[in-house]
Amino acid sequence: MTRLLALLCTAAGLTHAFTAPRSSLVAARAGTQPTRTTQLAAAPDDEPELFGGYTAKQRMREEIESPFRKVRLIFFGASTGSALLALYFSILNVAKAATGFSNDIPLDEAVSSTAINVVAVLACAAITWNDYQAGEKNLERIAQGGRLAKLVVSPATAPTKRRTLTEYRRGNRVAICVGGEQYVQTLARSLSADQRADENTLAAQIDAVDLVVVPALVDASGAVNDAGACWRSTTADEGDRNFDLERSANVIAFPRGAQAWETYLKQELETARSQGFDPVEKGLVIVVKKNGRVLRRLTGQPPWSSLVGTMEVADGSKFGMPGDDERYMAKALKGDGAL
Repeated sequence: MTRLLALLCTAAGLTHAFTAPRSSLVAARAGTQPTRTTQLAAAPDDEPELFGGYTAKQRMREEIESPFRKVRLIFFGASTGSALLALYFSILNVAKAATGFSNDIPLDEAVSSTAINVVAVLACAAITWNDYQAGEKNLERIAQGGRLAKLVVSPATAPTKRRTLTEYRRGNRVAICVGGEQYVQTLARSLSADQRADENTLAAQIDAVDLVVVPALVDASGAVNDAGACWRSTTADEGDRNFDLERSANVIAFPRGAQAWETYLKQELETARSQGFDPVEKGLVIVVKKNGRVLRRLTGQPPWSSLVGTMEVADGSKFGMPGDDERYMAKALKGDGAL
């Protein structure tokens, strides 16, 4: 009888285990058919940060770029500990030899052993520390690149539209021009007015190399202000003929989300100041390649002639971007009147 009861209990448990879960039935109103509801768990927008302020993906990318860094850290870290232990015993041997203990190694041999262990400790510790610091700098560079990709802008021709810089990858390069009010307005005049004897075609040249210009208005504290309002309030100076902001509107986009921009630009501004430049007064230009990486950093107003003329070769897109050959060929055919 006991065996029969145990068998029945086991069978009931297995039946319950292999029974599909019931869906909850919810009636919206009285007299209507009940509807099945399915609960979906929403994934978080951003990956949670791990220790040290970096995400798992960022750490994984750093490991891919430097696959043997952890091995070196473990090896030289353990070597440092081993050298410290040996140094401890060698110091004891020196103390014993100096006080005249019998059956111990000679004093000169103990001193030389101590010196060797000191050198080993310093060398292994220096290698471990330098490798660790290099890894931290690499992680910060990767994190900074992630912040750059998440920055949001709105094209001047579509103020209500929002685009992240990630959306410009493969299609456009980006030139972030950071500076104070005077800097931004000078940039606006250089792109929207005839300042030389001939017609200003900078906007067309910039568009031809798939470059988007993002003026970022900052103050001395590093706060990012409304660059769009500053840009639109620009007026023509003496010598600015045919000034019209619409002439450059197709290649201009304005920053959106001041906090994210301030977080990204904080490090860039600090680096510029540490090198003796005033980024608010003189300005800072950050050129981003089509693959999303920073090509170069410049101070002052952008050197459009050299920048535009060498852009295709400078960022390597003409030689290393898959799919560009067809696009360049289409441009050439269009220029020849074939299309």
